[in-house]
Order: sequence, then structure tokens, then C-alpha cells
Amino acid sequence: MPRQPKDISPKTHFRGYAIPGDRVPGDVAHPELVVEEGETLDVLCGHFRIFQLRKGHRYSTDDLLTAWYGTSWSPTIRSILDLGSGIGTVAMTAAWRVPKVPVVTVEAQPESIHLARKSVRWNGLEDRFDIRQGDLRDETLFGPEETFDLVLGSPPYFPLGTGVEGDHPQKVACRFEVRGSIHDYCERAAAQLAIGGSFACVFPVNPSEQEDRVREAAEQAGLTIIRQRPIILREPEPPLLAVFLLMRNIDLPESIQGQTWREPPLIIRREDGRVHPEYAAVKLSFGFPP
Repeated sequence: MPRQPKDISPKTHFRGYAIPGDRVPGDVAHPELVVEEGETLDVLCGHFRIFQLRKGHRYSTDDLLTAWYGTSWSPTIRSILDLGSGIGTVAMTAAWRVPKVPVVTVEAQPESIHLARKSVRWNGLEDRFDIRQGDLRDETLFGPEETFDLVLGSPPYFPLGTGVEGDHPQKVACRFEVRGSIHDYCERAAAQLAIGGSFACVFPVNPSEQEDRVREAAEQAGLTIIRQRPIILREPEPPLLAVFLLMRNIDLPESIQGQTWREPPLIIRREDGRVHPEYAAVKLSFGFPP
């Protein structure tokens, strides 16, 4: 058997998984960052942790995949904008994958802003993060020439009144279009993209009318869906979601404007409940045990 390295410890490994990335300040440097009543402090990626409400909105696979897809396929990343950033899941995962790059987030809910600020401080990201509170449709939140190489977004999926809205206001705004739809996300992304920049988002594709909404939003905003990948949560179910990468038409040759490369589905779990081997490899790429 190969010899085990001497540095294996609870601080460097978890169930045999070597935790990649730099250590974070955490509670050693910031003892004031306590887990308040109704909160939890959970693993995000690598040594990063995230504060979230026990009974409010909690991060999910679609958030992680949005950050993974955008940081995997963006041509270059010197700056990041996360729209409707919530508790900071997408932004901090992207920040972990692209060290040293500055990140701007926009979120309307004060409760989510509070949690995001705590997580940013815990993870030692204060010098990289600019957390702005407000409605992403408000252009005054941005400077007149402010642009970003990568824009990220996990838009709410459903119009108000089309489903059960949930038992917590934070959940409602994350699932339903309280402050903007996929159309507003595409419009804001197109307005803030740097030359040659890209916008990555996640959205339902089942029923098919939902995917149509993404295509209509992209077209109206002058964007092309360059590539998309369906997500199967468990075999043999059909895809419920997809991740999308979009670019501005004015940054593309006419020959590929409106053309989309459709990738094969990414399967999260096999029929027997085990994590699919490809998704296990994807999890490793954003610093999460397989």
C-alpha cells in the first residue's frame, strides 16, 4: 500500500479527501462571527464555509453548478458580477475557483445580505467582495462604465401565483419572480458584460415552456446561448434544469449568432441513489468531497 502523507489530519482531510485551497480565517480570526439562533454554518467548497438559515433558503446543487459552469467556460475572468446573489453561494464558489479576482454581488433581501457578509468575512474575502443591496433592475447600482468578464445568476424560476410559495419570505424571493424574471437577468447581464464576456445561469427546462423563456429572454437582450447542459437529478428521470452560457451577439461572428451547442446531460445520481461518477468528478472541481 502507498504510504500516507504525514500531514493527514482533520484540518487537511475529510474522510480521505484532501481539502484543496487555502485555509480561511474562520472563527480563529473572527470570534465575533457566531452561529446565531436559527442559523447553520456549512461546508461550501474547499475550506470555505457559508452561513445560512436553518429554515430559510439554503444553497443547492443548481447554485454550485452555476458557478462551476461559468468559471469553466468563460473565456477570461478578471472580474465577476453575481446577480440576485442571495446568501452568496454562487459568488463565493466562483471566488474559490478563481482566486484573487474581484467580485460584485447584488441582492435585495437584508437577511440574505447579513448572512453573505458574515460568510465573506469568515472566508477572508473582504478585500475581494463588494456586496451591494438593491434590485438588480436598478441601473444606479452600477457605475456608468462598469463591466464584468463573467456575470452569474440563479434567477427565480416561477412567476408569482404559479405555485406554492413557501413558508419563509427568503424562500419566496428565491423561487418566485418577486424582483425580476429571467428576462431582467438577461437584460442586466447584457448591459454589464465586458467585451467578449459571458453570462452563466441556471433555469428549468421541464416543462419545455421554461426553456423557451430562456431563449426568448436571450434573444430580446441581444444574447446568444453559446452552450447549455441539461441536469438530470436522478436516473431515469428527464432533465429538470439546465445550465446556460450566453454571450452578446455583438461579440460574436454572424455565423454563430443564435447557434447553441447542446451538451449531453450531467447526471447527479444514478438510479440506485449513488452519486454519478461524472458528478463526483465535477464536485472535486469545486472543492467538495465526492
